[in-house]
Amino acid sequence: MLKNFADMFKVPELRKKILFTMFIIIVYRVGTVIPIPGINAEALKSFFAVQKNGLLDFLDMFSGGALNKMSIFSMGIMPYINSSIIMSLMHGAHMIPYLDRLRMDGEHGRKKLTQITRYGMVLLGAFQSFALVMMIIRIPSPSTMPIVVDPSWSWIILASSTLVAGSVLIMWLGEQVTERGIGNGISLIIFAGIVEKLPHAVLSFVKLIQVEEISVMVALIFAVIVLIVLVLVVWVETAQRKIPIHYAKRLIGRKMYGGQSSFLPIKVDQSGVIAVIFTVSVLSAPLALVQFTPEWTIWGFPIARKITKWLSGTNSVIYNLVYASIIIFFCYFYNSISFNPNDLADNMKKSGGFIPGIRPGKPTSIYIQKVLERVTLGGALFIACLAVLPDYLRSTVGVPFFFGGTSLLIVVGVSLDTVGQIESHLVMRYYEGFVKDGRIKGSWFKK
Repeated sequence: MLKNFADMFKVPELRKKILFTMFIIIVYRVGTVIPIPGINAEALKSFFAVQKNGLLDFLDMFSGGALNKMSIFSMGIMPYINSSIIMSLMHGAHMIPYLDRLRMDGEHGRKKLTQITRYGMVLLGAFQSFALVMMIIRIPSPSTMPIVVDPSWSWIILASSTLVAGSVLIMWLGEQVTERGIGNGISLIIFAGIVEKLPHAVLSFVKLIQVEEISVMVALIFAVIVLIVLVLVVWVETAQRKIPIHYAKRLIGRKMYGGQSSFLPIKVDQSGVIAVIFTVSVLSAPLALVQFTPEWTIWGFPIARKITKWLSGTNSVIYNLVYASIIIFFCYFYNSISFNPNDLADNMKKSGGFIPGIRPGKPTSIYIQKVLERVTLGGALFIACLAVLPDYLRSTVGVPFFFGGTSLLIVVGVSLDTVGQIESHLVMRYYEGFVKDGRIKGSWFKK
């Protein structure tokens, strides 16, 4: 395994992509420790030490620990994700015909949609950064010193602008990784933020065992649970429902074509980490709204603030139900915009393909849709159960730090995607070497 890892860096193009990706991640990690001026770091740290296992702590995980330092990257990539959610909802519901025309306009339309998403990201980032700044000003500090040294309007404008600029920079870094590096840049940035907390969590857990606050038996039970969840996540992320497809023989000129068999793969978890990330963005919206709305508005009413409190505390049953329901919704929604059974059925019919026992055309489309809905239900329920797993671990096993099934899902999903792209580059290099020289080149493929 170590030899294969070393051989991977002997491919010049792949080595450049990996090193560039590592450089961008290092730049991102440096930005997470650069604080905004005017913040009392000790008072903010004391607040997050008290605010355990809440939605703020969950958002801090997605920002790579930047939120508890109130750094320039405290907003993370959430504004861009929220803008992408809104654009996806508009596409799926066909709300704006102009966007539908852009989607059908090929490469030019795709670039235009990306540009609109970026503009939306700046607007949402301005709104969310202002809400975050107002929240930091309003929250009571556990220490005697205030969190914000001088909460004037000039500082509010400066801090909000800095946070928006930080989110734009993160978006640009992620796009650079996607274009010039390896893997999906946005997902890798979130991946880096989650992995950064892993060594500290493990060390804290070991210290608790040493001081006998957690027994060895509880530690072993927790380790077994983590191992089982890890195996299940890998299995679900790689599981597929294969629909067999046969191709009829056709005589074109003097040659006979077709007569082959293939299959249509449908992943159990088609949405991957997207459904989880979308759900976290949706749940953070009420918390952002209530921070700076006056008392006379609808979000200032006591009942609205009570609902927001329920949605902000991960220990509540209501939060877990809402969290799981939104995840299931986004799993189905993502499949509806990324998987079109009608187009698949038409393409199969044009190429002479058919599913055994199913007539081509509309019956094939209905059958594929039926299989997709059943497969998606299993994957969505698994992800929803994985999302609420931390609460039950804390209540039954007594795990004191934040163990997130969703974070594990993101880490595994991004890792599998990145490894898949690396393997694709290696296979492509093998194919080119075989065609040019008629022999296999490179230590990776030598036997």
